[in-house]
Amino acid sequence: MTGTCGGFMFRSAPECALWKRNSSAMPLKIAFVASDAPSSQTARGALVTRYGNVSEDEADVIVALGGDGFMLQTLHGTQHLPAPVYGMNRGTVGFLMNEYSETDLFDRLAAAEEAVINPLKMKAQTIDGKMHDALAINEVSLLRAGPQAAKLRITIDGHLRLEELVCDGALVSTPAGSTAYNYSAHGPILPIGSDVLALTAVAAFRPRRWRGALLPKSAHVRFDVINPGKRPVMADADSIWVENVLWVEIQSEPSIEHRLLFDPGHGLEERLLREQFV
Repeated sequence: MTGTCGGFMFRSAPECALWKRNSSAMPLKIAFVASDAPSSQTARGALVTRYGNVSEDEADVIVALGGDGFMLQTLHGTQHLPAPVYGMNRGTVGFLMNEYSETDLFDRLAAAEEAVINPLKMKAQTIDGKMHDALAINEVSLLRAGPQAAKLRITIDGHLRLEELVCDGALVSTPAGSTAYNYSAHGPILPIGSDVLALTAVAAFRPRRWRGALLPKSAHVRFDVINPGKRPVMADADSIWVENVLWVEIQSEPSIEHRLLFDPGHGLEERLLREQFV
């Protein structure tokens, strides 16, 4: 993503901020956050010593040190702040992270490419009548919570699309989350700019081997749990669990934007494409 800053074109907000600060002899302000893992904490100490550190609400850029789970946690926790998030991998897969290095961080941030993603909004009612709301950057999933398969009724934009899905569960995924649980459940990988959502079944029994559907990003998805007392179902939005759900509604939340930074040539678009050939 490019934009103008001081009459010049810039690829990312950090590049613009760095140009402004260099012109006044002020360094880019970075907030370093890290997971509790020892490797992440050690890395944070080294980077803070080298580059300094400010609070998240003062930062031009937030640098997250950890794995994908910590990146999701950081994005949720900083969604109200204007600073984008640049992750460096101190975990395992690191799909949402960049390679870790202690050198040339200012240059890497200035050259970084920005990806903007919108989360999913989940609204759920439990069998005791309570309402629950949550946001999910990757996916919202429904999973059976007992020994028997779940039975789900699926409605899209007010139209009944599937009277009964007998399964271990189902999920709705964003493009950014399509290589996570969605892909493990044999759902499609979605290009980051495709403006679609993936609706994917988990171990569908009836209809036999039903894999799901591609939906427009604007779709309003509703799952109704059939016989929730006998066949309990739980819902999960980025590890926020709600047990004994009666129904769950899911839709994209365009008013919230998460801004991620990636090294050139290693952005989400390239990663999503590359993942389909491994």
